[in-house]
Amino acid sequence: MGEVVLGIGTSHSPMLNATLDEWLRFAPRDPTLRYFDPDGAPVSFETLLARAGGRFDGECTRSRFAERLQAAHAALDRLAGEIERARLDALVIVGDDQKELFLGDNLPALLVYHGATIPHRQRPAKPEWVDWFAAIQSRYYVETGRVDFPVDAALARHLIAHLVRSGFDAVASERLPRDEGEGHAFAFVHRRLLRALPGLPVVPVFLNTYYPPNQPTPARCYALGQAIRAAVESFAAPVRVAVLASGGLSHFVVDEAFDREFIAALRTKNAPALTTLAPARLVSGSSEMRNWIAAAGALEGLPLAWVEYVPAYRSPAGTGTGLCFATWRA
Repeated sequence: MGEVVLGIGTSHSPMLNATLDEWLRFAPRDPTLRYFDPDGAPVSFETLLARAGGRFDGECTRSRFAERLQAAHAALDRLAGEIERARLDALVIVGDDQKELFLGDNLPALLVYHGATIPHRQRPAKPEWVDWFAAIQSRYYVETGRVDFPVDAALARHLIAHLVRSGFDAVASERLPRDEGEGHAFAFVHRRLLRALPGLPVVPVFLNTYYPPNQPTPARCYALGQAIRAAVESFAAPVRVAVLASGGLSHFVVDEAFDREFIAALRTKNAPALTTLAPARLVSGSSEMRNWIAAAGALEGLPLAWVEYVPAYRSPAGTGTGLCFATWRA
């Protein structure tokens, strides 16, 4: 019988690939991006700036950026150490795909990858990326060549079968579309958290957090996590498994109050609060909180042992990312 022995939550923002000097370059770029208010309605950068009324000016200094970047990397180092010490047999990664692999012609709400390995290599830069941002994005991946990271295919196939029996319409894939490499939500885990354990088999679980009309509801995400745990526990081999949520929290407008309420619900295992979150709060980058909700469902039996929250503002309009890092363990 398998056992879920560890839970990990991690942001995977490109800000975590950036140098301090590069953090300073986000603010001039941010007015060109799309934003949403807490009701999920589009809002302009200029409106956000006017509403901020100077509240975030003190957050956007080089010294504050340096402090937060250091805290985030210390948290990532801690997560990598937790994974290394846990003596795991497999790592289930719940992440999203931002139309990297799954496009408008085929966009599954839920997919489990079960190939023997998953390819990891540089992805082409998007035409709209300026050079410095393209460089940051490239750091999700090895500099050159291709790495085929191991997948626990037996556990993945068992998970797929269990999900189908449990009423989930799980899409199964044993190779990535167009022979491309894994998306950034999964590449970040391999590149940053598993550097000391490149041979640790993973089970990639893709959720469509971003794109209507088939985003899973928060309640469905939580139930998925519960089903993942049940699948691990019914697996024939006595494997030690961790479940990892990749992404989040609020972005591209930092909502500290919302993030801290979310963390409190994780800490107190307040399933009703997590499963009834208004979908309007989970749009754009904040949609990745669905991955954390799924992890919370899988980790009901483990306490939230440690959490680090870094509100990474990058402009006086309050834009940025609510970076969060967490560990569940007994």
